[in-house]
Amino acid sequence: MDPQIAAGIVPLLGWAVHGGILTRRLATARRDPLTGLHTRTGWTARAEHLIRRHPTAAVLLVDLDHFKTLNDTLGHAAGDAALIATADRLRTWCGHNGTAGRLGGDEFVAVVRAMAAAELDALTATLHQPLHHDGTCLPLAASVGACRVAELPVPSLTDALAAADAAMYAAKGRGRRGSRTSL
Repeated sequence: MDPQIAAGIVPLLGWAVHGGILTRRLATARRDPLTGLHTRTGWTARAEHLIRRHPTAAVLLVDLDHFKTLNDTLGHAAGDAALIATADRLRTWCGHNGTAGRLGGDEFVAVVRAMAAAELDALTATLHQPLHHDGTCLPLAASVGACRVAELPVPSLTDALAAADAAMYAAKGRGRRGSRTSL
């Protein structure tokens, strides 16, 4: 190979490798290392895009009930297993119709193109299934709040999150286990 051509290719190859590394680092930074779900930043970009394209979208907030007690009583490994199971269940429920994320701690978020009340009931039932971990049956429970974006005066992610948050706390006030908002 001609030395001048090789000298021109080497920097280009270096920049290509560098670009690939940066792309992977950015993608990793937008994923929660424990659950593999999107972080707030990664999820927000996807959620805003989905809401713009699908006016029937719904935003959900999920908070694990009694997580601190589970974590303190059975240990951090059990708490991590509960977080991972919740993330997997939420990711599976969203499927190709939406995307899920972890806001932090025991708080999760999702956005789906459309959602019927029966689908929300199915998610709540799934999130309440016990988890078998290390020879122990861990009782899981979650409060779920949901907001249909189309029902808001201004269809924005910020307002949908606020409404879903209010609905989630209303669900917690109704007795936690098995609670959800009504759609």
